[in-house]
Amino acid sequence: MLVEMDGGSVGVNRRRRKEESSEGDCFVLYSSESCLDESADQRSVHEVITYEPSTLPAQHYDPDTTEPISSGLKSLDELLSWKRSEANPFNIATVPLASRHPPLANSPMRTLVSHDMMGGYLEDRFIQGTHVEDPYVFYHWEYIDIFNYFSHHMVTIPPAVWTNAAHKHGVLSLGTFITEWTDGRKMCEVFLAEEEAYRSAADKLVQIAHCYGFDGWLVNIENVLGATAVKNMGPFLRYLTDQMHERVPGSLVIWYDSVLENGTLKWQNELNDSNKVFFEACDGLFTNYNWTESSLEGMVSHSAAQGRLADIYIGIDVFARGDVVGGKFETNKALQLVRKHGFSTAIFAPGWVFECHDKANFQENQDKFWLLLSDHLYVHRPVCSLPFVSSFCQGVGKSFHWRGQVAQEKRWFNLTAQELQPLYFKKGLEDGGWWRARGCSEDAWAGGSCLLLEGKLPQNVSKVCARIFSLHVPLAMRTFISFIYKPSVGVSVSLELKTTDADLCTYTGREEIPSRSVFPVVLREDHQLVKQFIQSCGQWRADGWTTRCFQLELSGCALREVCVNVARDGGEEADLDFNCRIGEIMVLDAESLFTPTLPVRSVCVYDVVWQRGAGDGDGSSLKVHLNATLRWTYPPQLVRHWRVHWRRLRGPDPRVPPGSLTLIGRSYSTLFRVAELEVPDAPGLLELLVEPVSREGFTLDQSYWGRITLSYTHNTDNI
Repeated sequence: MLVEMDGGSVGVNRRRRKEESSEGDCFVLYSSESCLDESADQRSVHEVITYEPSTLPAQHYDPDTTEPISSGLKSLDELLSWKRSEANPFNIATVPLASRHPPLANSPMRTLVSHDMMGGYLEDRFIQGTHVEDPYVFYHWEYIDIFNYFSHHMVTIPPAVWTNAAHKHGVLSLGTFITEWTDGRKMCEVFLAEEEAYRSAADKLVQIAHCYGFDGWLVNIENVLGATAVKNMGPFLRYLTDQMHERVPGSLVIWYDSVLENGTLKWQNELNDSNKVFFEACDGLFTNYNWTESSLEGMVSHSAAQGRLADIYIGIDVFARGDVVGGKFETNKALQLVRKHGFSTAIFAPGWVFECHDKANFQENQDKFWLLLSDHLYVHRPVCSLPFVSSFCQGVGKSFHWRGQVAQEKRWFNLTAQELQPLYFKKGLEDGGWWRARGCSEDAWAGGSCLLLEGKLPQNVSKVCARIFSLHVPLAMRTFISFIYKPSVGVSVSLELKTTDADLCTYTGREEIPSRSVFPVVLREDHQLVKQFIQSCGQWRADGWTTRCFQLELSGCALREVCVNVARDGGEEADLDFNCRIGEIMVLDAESLFTPTLPVRSVCVYDVVWQRGAGDGDGSSLKVHLNATLRWTYPPQLVRHWRVHWRRLRGPDPRVPPGSLTLIGRSYSTLFRVAELEVPDAPGLLELLVEPVSREGFTLDQSYWGRITLSYTHNTDNI
């Protein structure tokens, strides 16, 4: 049975107010008329300050701060009345689903992760990120095929931050459609009453998935169904599945093992004659958790399973509730049996490592959990185009780094900021030697973490070769590579790449493709490409980081693996403890170093909300807080993120000079909500600026930034 995790009533860490510390598209109407014409390049806007309550929809914006938040739909009425024009523009996933090898359809024994944590929509609901001490973060994407965001809302829409992170790694993102108990039965009797009713409900689910950019649904009916409702459940599933496939190619609809063909609520823990009608109407079955090996054996030979073993996801409850095999740190025992019989798996609530253990040991426990499962999981390769860049950021940090320097000394969390994740391994060597790759939040080149390679070289081992990426990146005729690292004393570090024929990027089989090793040669600092690279990046202080640049000239090749060799750097032949922080690796077409940049265009401001903030002294004077949405035009595939700045141009006192440029935040889409920005009292004039940061991290002259001025005066009625 899918149940809510313990702790559902625990208070969620919230940001406090600063005083206290077309049919085919998802078209969203904007509040400001000046933003309706996308061809208009709005240069300035004027606002009259009125301290009125925000009229922004509470389900899309935090009522205190007006920050954009993710949410689900709680009732059938909300589902049936849902309109594209009222969708949350911030919760639309901005990262397209990456291709991968092998494609999902060719993947045997898939892995689905169902993320259920304390009712859902916790810190991850803040679409632009938040400041939080210990958030849950997932980064073992290389092992999984499908991610399902689960909550007990009737319609669980995955937060965009999760869909973005999943898509970056070629992983599908599924929402959840759930009905439960007495209220659930009543809702089912309504939407399953007739064909027109269930088609209307299904159409809304399809529109929601298509609009928000995720890839399908887990359908979880945990209530008894009457005769008419159960008769229409199969056709509802088939219609929903067909429509999802048509509108969102590659999408999935998966049925949870709960209701029988006669309408009884009775979990079967297997595919059998009593529930096969639902399995046959959709893309897969997620079984309940109380199965036995004998039930697995029986399913292998069931007629409905023939040719579809990969579509049967055997449920494993990591919390180990009920009479189950394995669970907790013995989940691998259950997975071993599942794989033995050739089935896919649905791992439910792996956040157990976060919820039930000391948060200080979360990363260690999460790595331990997935390492135990790794023998029964299959690494897939995301297909990327140049430039390929990763700073190994996990979307969380104790501070935010840029070019090896601390740019923001505050804990932060935003899964959309997560870079393509490496392979996290631990390997044993002979004579007690070992090495492992793990995330390190104590230091970073860009973002919140770097990749730490650490271990022990026994006296008879001269080096280790750590495979940090498994992917498929077609290379250019002339490829430029930047590699940034920080080694410990006594070791040298080199880069080893494995390539294959680029034509094999269309390969759909499961066998391993032969590859060959390439050891790129370091370019000198006076090389033309290095000089151009440094000029594009701007100056930075190394502070212990080493930067090496390479050039490859290969015809018709694709990058298959990225490996880092850590070797003894002379010295005694004794056991050697080592570590090496990998800050960033970048692979790009050398010609892109000379490609002209584009300016940010069509910046506009809308949904302005003014608030009074706490004043100084005896409280007789109040601060003015600006809340507003910025929108602009720029090709998102060209940027790592945008920096949003502001500066005061003129305040009520003309003797006060203009203010300096101040960073407000970072955006990972062409929308940004300015929240609780303290501005000078009216009348005033300020400027908002949008700075694009290229995928390569190049700095752009301010002439390429987008900008808009905002003047404001008091409403005399408010004074």
